[in-house]
Amino acid sequence: MTHKTYQTEQEDFWAGSFGTEYIERNRTPQLLASNLHLFSKIIGSTKGVNSFLEIGANIGLNIDAINLLCPGKRTSALELNENAFRTLQNKCTGTAHHGSILDLNAAELPKFDFVFTKGVLIHIHPDKLPLVYEKLFTLSSQYICIIEYYNPTPVSVDYRGFRNKLFKRDFAGEMLTAYPSATLVDYGFQYHRDPAFPQDDLSWFLLEK
Repeated sequence: MTHKTYQTEQEDFWAGSFGTEYIERNRTPQLLASNLHLFSKIIGSTKGVNSFLEIGANIGLNIDAINLLCPGKRTSALELNENAFRTLQNKCTGTAHHGSILDLNAAELPKFDFVFTKGVLIHIHPDKLPLVYEKLFTLSSQYICIIEYYNPTPVSVDYRGFRNKLFKRDFAGEMLTAYPSATLVDYGFQYHRDPAFPQDDLSWFLLEK
């Protein structure tokens, strides 16, 4: 397999062996149950959604949950890591794309009713976030959902012994500032010690264009 050189060290990190190891760490039945619980709440705050696009889908564990919750709807995704993409492409009822959000030409893709990230913006170099926000906004026809680690001010956190690989901030707030026509529909938090449906201390924000 030829390893492509991407624009940032964070992309190279996830496209390589660390991204591949992440696959096995997160392939658990408990996560599917927790994802079903999480997305049932989020999708319950939407209306008329027929198509979904996930940015940074890995092997499609979130797509699995959405396919179960929304049978017959179109699920598409973008994934950087080639090993993960091989599994992902068999799960999407729409189209699976292999590559980076930074390289993606959003204008060439159709719009999707619901575009989301889950644990992806935290791994993008902060200098590239305005570009990613623009692409999320362009790709969405109605809803944008941001499911990430929240912090009121930008901060860099060591990640499994690596520096400059995880950044926490108010991603949703930055999007609402950059795109005043967007509104906040709903938001929530999933605690890692939830007795039934734990998630990794994720905050979610549902925006509508």
